[in-house]
Amino acid sequence: MSQPANPANPVEQIKEVSHQLRGSIAETLADPASTHFGEADYQLLKFHGTYQQDDRDLRAERKRANLDKAWSFMVRTKQPGGNISAAQYLQLDRLAGDIANGTLRITTRQGVQFHGIVKGTLREAMQRIHESGLTTWGACGDVVRNTMGPSSPFDTPAHRDATRLAQELSGRFLAKSSAYADIWLDGEKVQLDAGGATAVEEPVYGDLYLPRKFKIGIAIPPSNDVDVYSQDLGFLSDVGPEGEVRGYTVVVGGGFGMSHGQAKTYPVLAKPLFYVACEHAVEAAVAIVTTQRDHGDRSDRKHARLKYLIEDRGLEWFRAEVISRLAVPVEPARAVHFDSVADDLGWHPQGDGKWFCCIRVEVGRIRDIEGGARYRTVLRRIAKEFGFPMRFTPNTNILFFNIDPSQRGAVEALLAEHGIAGPDTFTEARKTSHACVALPTCGLSLAESERVFPGFMDEIDAVLRELGLEKEPILFRMTGCPNGCARPYNADFAFVGRAPNKYAFYVGGSIAGERLAGLEKKTLPGTDIAETVREYLTGFKAGRTEGETFTAWWGRARKNGEAPHPDQFHVELAERAERLKAAKENAIPQA
Repeated sequence: MSQPANPANPVEQIKEVSHQLRGSIAETLADPASTHFGEADYQLLKFHGTYQQDDRDLRAERKRANLDKAWSFMVRTKQPGGNISAAQYLQLDRLAGDIANGTLRITTRQGVQFHGIVKGTLREAMQRIHESGLTTWGACGDVVRNTMGPSSPFDTPAHRDATRLAQELSGRFLAKSSAYADIWLDGEKVQLDAGGATAVEEPVYGDLYLPRKFKIGIAIPPSNDVDVYSQDLGFLSDVGPEGEVRGYTVVVGGGFGMSHGQAKTYPVLAKPLFYVACEHAVEAAVAIVTTQRDHGDRSDRKHARLKYLIEDRGLEWFRAEVISRLAVPVEPARAVHFDSVADDLGWHPQGDGKWFCCIRVEVGRIRDIEGGARYRTVLRRIAKEFGFPMRFTPNTNILFFNIDPSQRGAVEALLAEHGIAGPDTFTEARKTSHACVALPTCGLSLAESERVFPGFMDEIDAVLRELGLEKEPILFRMTGCPNGCARPYNADFAFVGRAPNKYAFYVGGSIAGERLAGLEKKTLPGTDIAETVREYLTGFKAGRTEGETFTAWWGRARKNGEAPHPDQFHVELAERAERLKAAKENAIPQA
């Protein structure tokens, strides 16, 4: 089945001897003297939906005081297509207040993250999420992660089909090991959405699971709200004249992660593979995932994603290998057009007599802002008082749906009472802007992101309004490091952290998400972001044709800089170190 573990990759060795992802997690949980887990269990915990972290704001202070790091855990939910009931949401809200840091963070994969959970309450967090009917199993780790679907709950055959497919794929790729139930639920049998989740055989994953994480998204053109070209595997719905889904164009090999100091890692957009009928979509997905399982690079985790297998062996080889595993026909991929990655913010009719309301949540952080929007309170009240089903979006917003027209006024009054701004108050750029979590909890972050991005966007909004461009769809994204969790590399403007208050600056992606940006400046101080953006927007305003978007203007009038690559983050730093070393060696001793 899958490849043997490679001794050059310690994580493969950890998985091999983990007894199907158990390791010594249960033993460490039971030890009251331990505050955190060792390296092997740190890797295995990801499969269970949690990352071990520490508060980096406190590192220096605690080190000076000879104290251990301030250890805590991020716990992430998994729900296909972002769907959640009002009752489930209220249970998660209580968890946030009882044992997390008082906030919920919507993820770009339509789940929720909790931060600040300590080891002593980690099992309680897992149990409470399970009791809500949700799970954290497979939200992280070397498996197929949360399957994404279109956020807007329009009552159309295509949208119903996408919801069905997301749920079916999620169930098909749920790991079968009973480790999750054994460790967190005291051996309780778990059905989840796969059926028979307590079985020990892993028919898809094999003994070592996948070489690396694997991401799937479903998009209905012309809306690319799932950023389908950033996925390992994407299904693009082919909608017929009567609204029916006739099949899917399948794209593969997307992924934006690259690592500081690792020159062979880089972002890639997904490529068209073939077209498949609706009834064969899941079978095609299994063939693609198992091809990655059997041929992905297990010697080097930095080179283990599907994108590198395709880049190394070629798309034609990959297509032939996948087709060899299929007993169903495929056709050439069909042309697809996308307009935007944006959510449908505000109020919209679903098409069945009901409405949905999509609320923009600043950087996805559900909290009550002192003197500002009280997201957490209003979402709790709406869930309690109305019970509408809810959905998290890939742009880290939230929506309520199945709203009767007679209820709209009461909902609008609640939103206004709690300071929740409507979409008309934002620039178009602000509506799609996003940033990753970064400091203080992310161990990879080189610069701030979530905590500073709203302030940067305030300055950019002022520039947009000054230039009369507040209605222009322009995509801004920021991350704290090159790993690209907020998907910066296909944005019109992207700021990627390289050091405190310094960012690599990229321009030339696309509001539709189908083009990579290019490097414009290796280092841009945060203090210069707004004025630098002004220069580009001024050029756009002067040179655009009537009705031309920034994306279209850039593609016509400008040439992209160098594609995103780790060399942009570490080569000049190495050169600087060599210069300093040489200067020190050649220095004349002072009398």
